[in-house]
Amino acid sequence: MKIKFPISAFFGNAIATIEFARNVLKLEKAHSTEFEPGTPYPVIAMLDEQRKVTKKRRHDAAGGAAMPVELGTKAAELYGSFVVNERHRHRYEFKQRLSREIREAGFVFSGLSPDGKLVEVIELKDHPFFVASQFHPEFQSKPHQPHPLFKGFVAAAHARLHQKTL
Repeated sequence: MKIKFPISAFFGNAIATIEFARNVLKLEKAHSTEFEPGTPYPVIAMLDEQRKVTKKRRHDAAGGAAMPVELGTKAAELYGSFVVNERHRHRYEFKQRLSREIREAGFVFSGLSPDGKLVEVIELKDHPFFVASQFHPEFQSKPHQPHPLFKGFVAAAHARLHQKTL
């Protein structure tokens, strides 16, 4: 599987999902309706309940929310837990329409909302470290206490650097 994106996509799982759909599933016009409303393959689209919102508030969903993490995934390994608390703000979501195809191609939904409807964390099954999140790990990261996803990313990059230089 040839992946054209970096080792990590903390910009978000939306961009990673678009890239994966285009380059692995060969859906060249896959996109988010946020960027391309008329896309024939809307892999990311606005949540139904957000369609009626006309005024955005800066502090929507500023608090934490519990998120179950799939056992046996990189996310579970990094967090050391199967339920974590992350800050969430959702306007757009992964469209479940391609769920089967995207999973069969190597995508792992390692973190879902408690009701299982929203994809919060994605990974690539056979990749040294590819984790992308819907939430913002930087909100819970400090210089001497990095977020588990950042800490894992730096550790994976360090290991890869030393593996290539041996």
